[in-house]
Amino acid sequence: MGAVPNAAVTRFFQRRIANPVMRHLPTQTLLETIGRKSGQPRRTPLGGKRVGNQFWFVSEFGERSQYVRNIKANPRVRVRLLGRWHSGTAHLVPDDDPRARLRELPAFNSFGVRTFGTNLLTLRVDLDG
Repeated sequence: MGAVPNAAVTRFFQRRIANPVMRHLPTQTLLETIGRKSGQPRRTPLGGKRVGNQFWFVSEFGERSQYVRNIKANPRVRVRLLGRWHSGTAHLVPDDDPRARLRELPAFNSFGVRTFGTNLLTLRVDLDG
C-alpha cells in the first residue's frame, strides 16, 4: 500500500482535528460561506489580512476547496475578524500571484499554506460598509 498523498493527509487533519478546534477559538479568523448543496452556513478557520475594506487570503487547494466551490455558487460571505463578524462579497483573484500575496499575510498561516498547498489561489472579500 502506497503513501497517502500530502493533500489527503492535510485535508483529513484540517477537517477532523484542526478546524473543529479552531472554530471555537474566539480570536480565530473564520470565513462563513453558504453550502452550495445544503444551503447551511459553513465556517472555515483561515488566515488572512484586512486591508482597508478588503480581506485577503490564499486558498491552499484553489478551486478544489469546498469553501471556494461555495463562493462560486454564492459569493456573499461573512468573515469573523478579532471576534467581530463582517459581511461582504468574495472574489476569486486568479491573476494575483498567491506566493507574493502570502508574503504580505500573517507568517504562521502563510507558512502552512505554502507548505501544504497544492493549487494556490488568492481570494479577496470586499467588506460591506
